[in-house]
Amino acid sequence: MTYAQLLEKLREGAMPQKLFQTYIKNIGGLYVDIDTEIEMLKAAGAPLQESYVGNEVYVDLSTKHLDWREACFCFVDIETNGAKPQSAQIIEIGAIKMKKGKMIDRFESYVYAKEIPENITQLTGICYQDIAQAPSAKSVLGEFQRFLGKDVFVAHNVNFDYGFIHYHLQQLGLFGLFNPKLCTIELAKKTILSPRYALSFLNEFLGIGTPIAHRAYADALTSLRIFEIATMMIPPSVQSLQNLIDFSRGRLKAPAKISF
Repeated sequence: MTYAQLLEKLREGAMPQKLFQTYIKNIGGLYVDIDTEIEMLKAAGAPLQESYVGNEVYVDLSTKHLDWREACFCFVDIETNGAKPQSAQIIEIGAIKMKKGKMIDRFESYVYAKEIPENITQLTGICYQDIAQAPSAKSVLGEFQRFLGKDVFVAHNVNFDYGFIHYHLQQLGLFGLFNPKLCTIELAKKTILSPRYALSFLNEFLGIGTPIAHRAYADALTSLRIFEIATMMIPPSVQSLQNLIDFSRGRLKAPAKISF
């Protein structure tokens, strides 16, 4: 079992703390300091909370108990010099935090990389001169993880951005990402009737009008606007943050889609 699988198991129901600690010990290794491991997991964004049932302590996901309207969402986009994290580097990262409908913070940085292929420059407009003096991946990703904190990681095709950052954090000796994540492609498909769901297409189709594409901060902003439109059609049964995540993944019944 992995940490991701353990968090998925908690989605199915709370478990006694002693059982949870046994899983942590088996994942972390025979001589792991369990308390430290759990604190590191929480620091990496895992939405864990403890509560009492009678005299016994249980561990559960805090996402089940937080109204999604009260959650803080961090909209993220990255630009990379290749398609696979094992053979490519992040060259730019942009993020916007939103809570209760208001943008409350932003993050934007180039990231140093050894090279940028010509096709990436043509796509993004980022050339090697832009990143030659940029801070290192360890510096930027560490700062980004502190910026992200325990908030919800949101992106268009979230598994790409989340997976890329998680992989490189671990390669740099950091713990990785274990924040709850939400995909605006999945959410849009459940709520918006559109012939296509690519970010650039929805930007034009929905009248969002972000003037720049394939740049990290601009694409994060477009993702935020898609989220705002999609949540207009969230059914009343979606109350908790976990409900919203499950709804986007098709685990809850979807309402009729809104047409544009």
